[in-house]
Amino acid sequence: MRHFVGIETENGSYEKSKVLLQSIPYDGTSTWGKGADRGYEAFMDALDNMEVYDIETASEVYLEGIHVLDELKGFNSPEAMFEGVYGQVKDLIKTGKFITCFGGEHSVSIGAIKAHYEHYDGLSILQLDAHTDLRPDFHGSAYNHACAVYDASKNTNLVQVGIRSMDIEEMEHIQEGNIFWAHEMHGHRTWMQNSIDRLGDQVYITLDLDVFDPSVLPGTGTPEPGGLSWYDMVNYLRMVFEQKDVVGFDIVELAPINGHKASEFLTAKLYYKMLSYKFCL
Repeated sequence: MRHFVGIETENGSYEKSKVLLQSIPYDGTSTWGKGADRGYEAFMDALDNMEVYDIETASEVYLEGIHVLDELKGFNSPEAMFEGVYGQVKDLIKTGKFITCFGGEHSVSIGAIKAHYEHYDGLSILQLDAHTDLRPDFHGSAYNHACAVYDASKNTNLVQVGIRSMDIEEMEHIQEGNIFWAHEMHGHRTWMQNSIDRLGDQVYITLDLDVFDPSVLPGTGTPEPGGLSWYDMVNYLRMVFEQKDVVGFDIVELAPINGHKASEFLTAKLYYKMLSYKFCL
């Protein structure tokens, strides 16, 4: 059993924790860079070596209680993975705790998002990503990483931020006014409030790490030039958490590079920062 940031606390028990961390180290449909199945272990190792005082919020959010659940793994198909994640997250939401998921590739988000929008009426989905991920199916499955938010686009208010790569066939599935292209965001800050204004009161965040520029985070399966910087990201996320009720989130697509620990360390800091914004502002 692993403890969050490597520290066992009374509040970190399942019963007392405010936050559950569910990992899904699945990498069954990625089509170029592999390694997202190794992301969770690298992320946890980085957490173990991270200082736990957050200067910005003057807090140590791990003391709120963050319980690390056993990994969900062993799936032999994308369909089995979807059913497993969907059923697990649906049950976890009923606990009343704040549910966070960690991939794995972006296909793991499909079940987590569905479980949340079925539980929270009128839920908005905020997708931070380099890719639209709006294909109805890809390589014979609707549960491919390229389909990560197609279901959300048909059942929720989906706001997409940081997009800079897509297939032309995906254009028909974009929600008008709800997509914020990276090339239009560059050099401006109006996109931050404008995109938040497109969200409803309750929000689920799905964050594909390739939303970052590869110069900031190279350790991901499909890096795309022109992404977000660290401070653009955390300043934006703080605004989202301040203005909206974030009910859960997932982080996906960490593919560690051997001998280069910056990507997993950034990811650990990002996860911790998001919880700090949720509980310590």
